[in-house]
Amino acid sequence: MTEVTYREAIAQAIIDEMHADESVFLFGEDVGAAGGAFKTTEGIFDIFGPRRVLDTPISEQAIVGCAIGAALKGLRPVAEIMFADFAGVCFDQIANQLAKYRYMTDGQVSVPVTIRMANGAGGGFGAQHSQAAENWFLSIAGLKVVTPATPADAYGLLRAAIRDEDPVLYFEHKGLFNTKGTIGGASLPIGVAEIVRAGTDATVVATQLMRHRASQAAGELDAEGISIEVIDPRTLLPLDLDTIGRSVDKTGHLLCVQESADAGSWGATVIAGVLDQHFEALDAPPKLVGGDDTPIPYAAELEDAWLPSVERIKDAVRSNLEY
Repeated sequence: MTEVTYREAIAQAIIDEMHADESVFLFGEDVGAAGGAFKTTEGIFDIFGPRRVLDTPISEQAIVGCAIGAALKGLRPVAEIMFADFAGVCFDQIANQLAKYRYMTDGQVSVPVTIRMANGAGGGFGAQHSQAAENWFLSIAGLKVVTPATPADAYGLLRAAIRDEDPVLYFEHKGLFNTKGTIGGASLPIGVAEIVRAGTDATVVATQLMRHRASQAAGELDAEGISIEVIDPRTLLPLDLDTIGRSVDKTGHLLCVQESADAGSWGATVIAGVLDQHFEALDAPPKLVGGDDTPIPYAAELEDAWLPSVERIKDAVRSNLEY
C-alpha cells in the first residue's frame, strides 16, 4: 500500500494501465509535458512520450470525436475534458454517438472510451466551471458514471473504467485533489457502493466532497448519541441501490447529500428507488440536502453558503429523526 494524493492516484492508475495494455493512450488539453491543468497527468508524458500522450487543440468536440474513432479502431482512449462543465460543448457526441454505438451495432462494435472530467464546486471557479455535471448524464443509457471520493477509489475505479468495454464518464472532484490516502494495485468493481461508516439511526448517502462532509457530520453526531450510516455510491450508473436499500431497512431514515439542486439529481433518483422498493421501512420522508436552485456563486462566502456544510447536514439529520 502506498500513500498518495487523489491527483497522484489518478496519474498512477493511467500509468499502470498504459503499462498493462499498449492500446491505452492519453490525450486532451495540456495533458502532456504540462502535466494537465490540475497536474493529474504529471509525469506520464516523460514515461510514454508523444506517441501515447497527446496534447489536443481546445476543442471538446474534437477530443470526444477522436476518442470514438480510436475506440472503433481497437484502441482504448483516455480522453480529458478539462472542466466537466465543458461536456455541454460535446454533449451530442457523448449522448448520441458514444453512448449508443455499441447498442446500434448489435454489440458488434464496442466503444471502450474513458472520459475524465474535473467536477464540482468549492474552488471559486464560478458558475460555468463548478457544476456537478454528472447529473446531466443520468438518463442516458449506454454510459457508466463514476464519482470517486478517495485516492483508493480514484485509482481503483479509473483502472476499471479504462478496462471496461463500455464508455465511462469519470468525474474527478477539484476539491479533493490534495487529499491523501493509500492505494493498492487492483481495480475496483464499477457499480458497488461503499459503506463508509456503519450506523443504526439514519442512512446518509453522499458522493465526492459531500462524502467527506457527511462523514465529519456523522462523527460529530456520534457525540450526541446519534448513529449515522454513511454510504458512498462511488458510481451513479450503474447505481447500487441494493446496498442503500438494506441500510434504510435497518435505519428507517434516508438523506442524500449532493452538490446540486433537487431536480434531475442522483439524490432524487436514489430517493425514488428507495420509495419504490423500501417504502414500508421508512419512518420519515427521505430528504435531499443540496444546493439552491441557482447558478453556483463566484464569491467565496456565497459559494460556501450554497454548498451543504457539515452543520447543514447535521441539522437535516436531527430534523429527519424528529419527524
